[in-house]
Amino acid sequence: MEIPDSMIAACDPSKQVVVLTGAGISAESGVPTFRGEDGLWKRYRAEDLATPSAFQTNPKLVWEWYDWRRGIIGKAEPNPGHRAIAEMEGIFPHFCLITQNVDGLHRRAGNTEVIEIHGNLWDLRCVAEGTVREDTRVPLPEIPPLCECGALLRPHVVWFGESLDQEDLSRAYRLIEGCNLLLVVGTSAVVQPVASFPLMAKQAGAFVVEVNMDPTPISPLVDVSLHGKAGEILPALLEKIREYWGRGDGA
Repeated sequence: MEIPDSMIAACDPSKQVVVLTGAGISAESGVPTFRGEDGLWKRYRAEDLATPSAFQTNPKLVWEWYDWRRGIIGKAEPNPGHRAIAEMEGIFPHFCLITQNVDGLHRRAGNTEVIEIHGNLWDLRCVAEGTVREDTRVPLPEIPPLCECGALLRPHVVWFGESLDQEDLSRAYRLIEGCNLLLVVGTSAVVQPVASFPLMAKQAGAFVVEVNMDPTPISPLVDVSLHGKAGEILPALLEKIREYWGRGDGA
């Protein structure tokens, strides 16, 4: 994969860098989308289970599905694309990652400056108190899990029909509008409001790069569109950045 010189020159370590990731990067770790054909489970679709009404009607069924998902995702490992993004956090002092993924693989790879805009599958939230705690046990010993207060716990993710966390969304907007470089990795760019982020960054003057297996609706609009595996392109990009800018980890 040939990486244009203009792209390497845009990766200035003194600038604000934002990486936006979607399901494509996790697919390279073997994580299915859990939507469409991949989303079928006991004849249910993801869209039928990941809703507040489904949880209210049958929390045990919803949690059985999520426990199954957690079992699959728990076996996945961060791939070279995840690890390259984690290394970028050490190279760029002004860096943030915005991810649509709920699998937690970016944090496992080493990223700390992360906005998980759709939540995290490994966090559980009390429906009564709103408190959030991490629980990585697979399988969960109790379905549905309960809070110490006796109320139900739910996955701390954004379900169909729910709004994104306003604090996370506001911070994401500020970062997108203020960044100098935006890397869009493994997202189809069709789910709003995140689908609007690349265009927002472009209109604000950022250099926008897309890394995806196939062309997407934003491909004609970005500065550089690289087609291929993130696990191959991002490590190669990282090497080029180090060569051009003379930066190492933590520099």
